[in-house]
Amino acid sequence: MNRREYLKNTLGGFALLGTYGMGQSLASAAATGAITGLDSTYDSGENKYTLPRLAYAYDDLEPHIDAQTMELHHSIHHQSYVDGLNNALDKLAEAREENDFSLVKHWSKEVGFHGAGHFLHTIFWEVMSPDGGGEPEDQELADAINRSFGSFEKFKEHYIAASSAVEASGWGILAWEPHADQLMMLQAEKHQNLSPMVTVPLLPIDVWEHAYYLRYQNRRGDYVSAFMNVVDWGAVADRYHQARRVLG
Repeated sequence: MNRREYLKNTLGGFALLGTYGMGQSLASAAATGAITGLDSTYDSGENKYTLPRLAYAYDDLEPHIDAQTMELHHSIHHQSYVDGLNNALDKLAEAREENDFSLVKHWSKEVGFHGAGHFLHTIFWEVMSPDGGGEPEDQELADAINRSFGSFEKFKEHYIAASSAVEASGWGILAWEPHADQLMMLQAEKHQNLSPMVTVPLLPIDVWEHAYYLRYQNRRGDYVSAFMNVVDWGAVADRYHQARRVLG
């Protein structure tokens, strides 16, 4: 199996973090490009993952998220996860070619860490907009939030509290759980720890310090509250509907 086939079959199957469990059929997983957000970040000619382009300028989310943080976060931090993922996959390909799996544990962890970082960041950029904020206009998503959390205000309070309380570095994630057809508010330490693998991330927020420290210093809660002003609920609704079409 060459590297391109490995990427398509293995990484496509579990979408790098949490979107689907490893047991899901590859045929089903292959139909999930719109959910994972990874299709636009893979160069099939080079057989490499790439940094996604943003749909807005670095300063477009001001004053809620500052331009300097956005530029550093996107062009340096996210790029490092892309590079780390590609490197780890190359090392695993070499291990298969040489039949030397002495470092398989290390490189598998690197795939999990950097792959999850790349995946979540890709969604993170997509669910923000200069025209964001407010509440979902999509009725199905609004109804799902009300069913799962009681009301939008209760969801918002839960989202801010959970994201602000992530231990050390990680993410707050609004996710859809397909078996019960309900929304869940999750925490992820680092990028890949603690979140159930069968859930579909809909609205992740990066709460590593690099995402907010230049403007908010240690006031993570203020940053999470400000983030709510740039949430693109249309993009979140699109992810919700796509996930339910594929897995519902």
